[in-house]
Amino acid sequence: MDNLTHTAVGLFLSRAGLGRWSARGTAILLVAANIPDIDLVTLAGGQLNYLHYHRHLTHSLAAMPVMALAAVALVRLTGRKQVQWKGAFFAAWIAVASHLLLDWTNVYGIRLLLPFSGEWFRADTTNVIDLWILAAALVGIAGPFLARLVGSEIGSSPVRESHHGRGFAWFTLLFILVYNCGRGVIHSRVTGALASRMYDDATPIRVAALPNAANPLQWRGLVETADAYVVQEVNLATDPGPARGVFYHKPAPDPAMDAARRTVVFQEFLRFSQFPLWRVTPNPAAENSKVVEAFDMRFGTPAAPGFVARAVVDGNLRVVDSSFTYGTLRPR
Repeated sequence: MDNLTHTAVGLFLSRAGLGRWSARGTAILLVAANIPDIDLVTLAGGQLNYLHYHRHLTHSLAAMPVMALAAVALVRLTGRKQVQWKGAFFAAWIAVASHLLLDWTNVYGIRLLLPFSGEWFRADTTNVIDLWILAAALVGIAGPFLARLVGSEIGSSPVRESHHGRGFAWFTLLFILVYNCGRGVIHSRVTGALASRMYDDATPIRVAALPNAANPLQWRGLVETADAYVVQEVNLATDPGPARGVFYHKPAPDPAMDAARRTVVFQEFLRFSQFPLWRVTPNPAAENSKVVEAFDMRFGTPAAPGFVARAVVDGNLRVVDSSFTYGTLRPR
């Protein structure tokens, strides 16, 4: 998820009661809810380096206690007030867990089992930036101030802002939980519908339903068959009818693809990509040369690419250039 959402969840965890587990509890929870994204510093090594290390060890189950301890230590070192280490550590651990859980719901995925396994886990239920969750967070943040303002205007007995804060915090946390569960049910319905169809007389090998940022009933269906990928918009508010998707056919085997596959760029990309589509085209810049590309179909198409690995292979099947770019990334 985006860091605004992670920060808001850290604040709501504090207001719900975890902030009382230690002095400076709110600061600890805000830091802990965001600290797995410290891997952002790896972007200094380039896009391919960031692809390798983003949502890497800092987002694993094994590193959770280390991340929690680091959050507490950072707050303690930057402030003058002592902290209650035991309470602070367990509160921070819960905040780190909230970060991992929210990231798991996204299309990008998360490698929970590092360093023992690099397998990606993803629920595909929410966008990285989800407008409904952000709206609920806004209500949770603004609600206590508005409640106090209304109470003072009508002359009711004063109620502490912290009381309102707890109520709105619990409301928002429960909304996020119920909302994600509801999207999970809808997601299962969409993937079931996609898997039950035929696509030019071909049966699906794998299907994915990728969420829309605003409309929980609107999904981007992605279907892999033996010969193609099919991209189809699905809206459960209307009758989806028969498959009317856009087909992106897989290329025939080509030695240039094997040459590109041996490069570090493609090896790293293929470790990340869940739905890679290859394309091989002649290179107009050099005779007998080819351009080999691989697209992650979760984030775009060849017409509007997102994550793309690219290599130039000469007539002797030598890779003379290779690169990775984010392209024109579709927000997911």
